[in-house]
Amino acid sequence: MGASMMIAEATLKEIECTRTVNQDQIWTLRFIFGKNLEGASRILDQRGVTRITAEPSGRVIFQVTGESRRKDKYVCFPENFCACYSFFYDVVKRAEQLCCKHQIATKLAASLGVCVEAKVSDEELALLLSKI
Repeated sequence: MGASMMIAEATLKEIECTRTVNQDQIWTLRFIFGKNLEGASRILDQRGVTRITAEPSGRVIFQVTGESRRKDKYVCFPENFCACYSFFYDVVKRAEQLCCKHQIATKLAASLGVCVEAKVSDEELALLLSKI
């Protein structure tokens, strides 16, 4: 993990402890994530992050609603994967961003405790993952 991601993770831990975001934390995250922080904030404002827990295994994934008119839903693992186009193009292929806005929204929602919670069976989770 690079220094920027270590600073971002430390900032997110601070946010998790207080469940609030102050101006210094916003500036830090904006410096690290750039324009994607703004998109992530809009997703949070729309309550677009769902934490899906499978039962009985307890496995967890996140589903993030995009900002487009179609309101596409993307399966997202905040540390290392998002099913969106931007993840593959900007993060993986061109390495211009550390994370896509969906990953950032997921990290922020988890830190702030504002995820929409959903429970599904292990079979339903498997079906959801098979569509990636």
